[in-house]
Amino acid sequence: MLSIIIPALNEEKYLPKLLDCVNEQTYKDYEIIVADANSEDKTIRLAKKYGCRIVKGGLPGISRNKGAKAAKGNILLFMDADSAIGPKFLEEALNKIKKRKLDVAGCYLRPSSDRIIDGIFLGIFNSWTFLTQYFYPNACGAGIFCKKWLHDKIKGFDNTIKLSEDMNYVRRAGKLGKFGIIRNPKVIFSMRRYDNEGRFNVGFKLLLSGFYRVFFGEIRSDIFKYNLKYKK
Repeated sequence: MLSIIIPALNEEKYLPKLLDCVNEQTYKDYEIIVADANSEDKTIRLAKKYGCRIVKGGLPGISRNKGAKAAKGNILLFMDADSAIGPKFLEEALNKIKKRKLDVAGCYLRPSSDRIIDGIFLGIFNSWTFLTQYFYPNACGAGIFCKKWLHDKIKGFDNTIKLSEDMNYVRRAGKLGKFGIIRNPKVIFSMRRYDNEGRFNVGFKLLLSGFYRVFFGEIRSDIFKYNLKYKK
């Protein structure tokens, strides 16, 4: 079984779209766990309507860990509530994981918008994750597969990390299991943060954070002011 784990905080606008995508999958052996960080809108009500299991969440890393702890599947898929996937995503991705004998995998991203700049931005990110997959694993939390035994072995996401905890997760997992990037099918990545905060602003912060991690280690303070608007 596959356990799909979705952190959520006030996602009534986006979560149903993702859940519709999951319901349309050709692969059916899954459960959906929504780790909710005290939403004040209809997020929990909608998740229950779709048959999701609900666990208490917090910051994204905490939510993912709590979702994984409750998971019944032997493979975990971590997704963002504002992401989307095509109807054959699960079937094709799991087939590639099996064929390549991967224990942990990241996915290529496709922007939710038609803007050229967004395609360029995510194209650079995709190329970077593909080129570094064999010696320094990187992946976005919008789409990470991991075997349950491996997640437990590395003790999940590091909740002391303020930014790029997803990158740290796959890097640690890649030391004990086989990591790879799935180029197709792609996860449809929401550009809403870039719309709200500006593409240059968000992109520059992420670029700086990448250099920081290479030279100084993981980001355990709010040095980049990357506000997730999640409650602890």
